Amino acid sequence: MRLVSEAGGRLRRAAEEEEKERPAAPSHHSNHQFSSMKSKFFNELTHLPNHKLKMPMWAVGAIVFVVLALVASMGFCLYRKCCNKGKKPKKVRERKGGRGRRKKDKEGEDGEDKKEGEDGKEDEEKENFGKLEYSLDYNFNDNQLIVGILQAQDLAAMDLGGTSDPYVKVYMLPDKKKKFETKVQRKNLSPVFNETFSFKIPYSELGGQTLVLQVFDFDRFGKHDVIGEIKIPMNSIDLAQPIQEWKDLVGGEKEEQEKLGDICISLRYVPTAGKLTINIMEAKNLKKMDVGGLSDPFVKVVLQHNGKRLKKKKTSVKQNTLNPYFNESFSFEIPFSQIQKLQVVITVYDYDKLGSNDAIGKCWMGYGASGVGLRHWSDMLANPRRPVAQWHTLQPEEEVDAALKAPIR
Repeated sequence: MRLVSEAGGRLRRAAEEEEKERPAAPSHHSNHQFSSMKSKFFNELTHLPNHKLKMPMWAVGAIVFVVLALVASMGFCLYRKCCNKGKKPKKVRERKGGRGRRKKDKEGEDGEDKKEGEDGKEDEEKENFGKLEYSLDYNFNDNQLIVGILQAQDLAAMDLGGTSDPYVKVYMLPDKKKKFETKVQRKNLSPVFNETFSFKIPYSELGGQTLVLQVFDFDRFGKHDVIGEIKIPMNSIDLAQPIQEWKDLVGGEKEEQEKLGDICISLRYVPTAGKLTINIMEAKNLKKMDVGGLSDPFVKVVLQHNGKRLKKKKTSVKQNTLNPYFNESFSFEIPFSQIQKLQVVITVYDYDKLGSNDAIGKCWMGYGASGVGLRHWSDMLANPRRPVAQWHTLQPEEEVDAALKAPIR
């Protein structure tokens, strides 16, 4: 830049000397003088020595152009920023004001539309659970209420594949001791059951009870989900004639898992002798079944193979205790060819002298089991001739029965 300024100074001095020497030129020669001065300026630039100007002329021109472009862009940005400061809030206020006016103008219409939409949504949700066809009949001679579970339609899909594995649980409230279940219908949203169940209840006591029909989605590896339910107060129907009707399912809350207790069992298998030994050691925290807040527990052991009962044994009854100690062993002759598909079903009962024994809870091990039942069975097979003990949590009888009936995948 110093070189450029020196060249400019020389040109100015040369121009002044020429003006002094020459008389004033006429006005029509002014353009000619400007062009000659410009040519002298560029000639001077081109004749500068190389040791002073170390870069070509095109590079100097490029640098000057870039600097001018940067200055221009900065000036443009500053201009935009300063000019647009006062405009943004106005636009925002206009938008807000417009929205507010629109909301006020359409407030009544929107309120009505929302109400209609909510009512429509509620109707759709009610329809989503599906419906169930059932029948009711009362046998006055035998004092029996006969409940028929016929079929269901348009059940809600509970599985990831867009289907369900439904079954129906049938019981009476407030007495939930006797529960029935239909067979599980695999991957079917419109299953046909055609199953009947009977409750022995005097007609005089029937009016204070409620029949519950709950449709569940069976899950082998987890808790069963409630698809929907129907509750029928018995004092609201006329049993003089048989009833057969469809009813829409209502979304029901799943019953909280009742704590039934735990049982400790030891398993031992000797492959060479084909001998299975099951030791019922003890139980704890059993459910209270008697009026006095206690139970009279005993344990029943059943061996199944391919769905057929092979053998069964039971322990002695322990009176008035929720934490019985048994330590009773049972040996069974089971060939190695059968042990792979054997199922051991353990049921804890409350002994009743006057009526039928009530099941407190169940657990099972062996073929098709999951969780603790499968792990205990695998440990026994992996450690032949060695007893393997394990605590098992008791499950509701109907859930274990449904799992045993379901086909093994």
